[in-house]
Amino acid sequence: MKIAKIEVFQVDYKLLDQEYAWSRGQSVSSFVSTIIRITTDLGVKGYAEVCPLGSAYMDAYAKGVPEGVGEIGAHILGQDPCQLNIINHLMDMALLGHNYVKSPLDIACWDIFGQTTGAPVCTLLGGRAMDKFPLYRAISQGSPEKMADDVAKYRDEGYRRFQLKVGSVPDDDIQRTKAVLKVIQAGDILVADANTGWIPHKAIRVVNALEGEDVYIEQPCATLEECLVVRAHTPQPMVLDEVIRDVQSLMRAYELGAMDVVNLKISRLGGLTKAKQMRDLCESLGIAMTIEDSWGGDITTATIAHLVGSTRQEFYFTSTDFNSYNDVHLAEDAPSRKEGWLEVPTGPGLGIHVKEELLGEPVVSLG
Repeated sequence: MKIAKIEVFQVDYKLLDQEYAWSRGQSVSSFVSTIIRITTDLGVKGYAEVCPLGSAYMDAYAKGVPEGVGEIGAHILGQDPCQLNIINHLMDMALLGHNYVKSPLDIACWDIFGQTTGAPVCTLLGGRAMDKFPLYRAISQGSPEKMADDVAKYRDEGYRRFQLKVGSVPDDDIQRTKAVLKVIQAGDILVADANTGWIPHKAIRVVNALEGEDVYIEQPCATLEECLVVRAHTPQPMVLDEVIRDVQSLMRAYELGAMDVVNLKISRLGGLTKAKQMRDLCESLGIAMTIEDSWGGDITTATIAHLVGSTRQEFYFTSTDFNSYNDVHLAEDAPSRKEGWLEVPTGPGLGIHVKEELLGEPVVSLG
């Protein structure tokens, strides 16, 4: 079996909650998501998705994906999509970096691999360790009262894990977090996620004010070195996100004792092949994981579910269901939340059926 055609589509999403705001004054109300369809010479179609969180969050932007696929695509046409290591090697040889471009190509090949073997992707990623898993809800940055109200609302919907978007003025972030601490209950998990928004002295003010509270601190500063300064000033458990980009950065953070949990975003790592490598390494090292992506819809949510579903439960920290935030649904059978939990698909490949009529015309077509 060979890759015969690669097509790139772009679909617009709008947020159901109008706006999503995080550190440094960043916010979005809509997204451009890129959908990849790989077709083999036997007619098998694999799908994948990559959806950057705007263009200022990570080194990824929606307009770059079609150009990047055009650069890489010719190097994997004619290759066996089930030879995942070979596919990834060819992509890395063709284009240095740009993992967000490689990610959907890799994932679409995993979808094909599962369909041709009759196995769900989670089985191929190591085995079905969980049938369903609890989700977190991201709470957009706002006033303390609004964020506390949002947590209470989503708690009524079944969520028990919450990620507060902070990383602003320290006094405001302290008030936000303490307001939410008043409405969560025993057994809930609360993460104050600064998304690199503080510099060390501001982060230290926040963590000192929260000492003794049951809250995780996520990615307080932009660099590993700055985060280590903050970690030295707090007993609060720490999550690292934006600085974890590959095996080397993970190992350096681990050796320095920089974190208790890591956030693995699939597109930042380059797809499921490299995310699986990182996941397996975290399990071996005893590191808990948030497993997710930068954003997405039904296809991204299904992809995340398979990686989480193949992860040993004791190393799972949390994840989220991006398709519940958006107004467009490309697959009616994609996993959807039920009282704050998400089920892992059971069908072959990603286990979903994409409604091709919603994709429009391809913006890039190779083969």
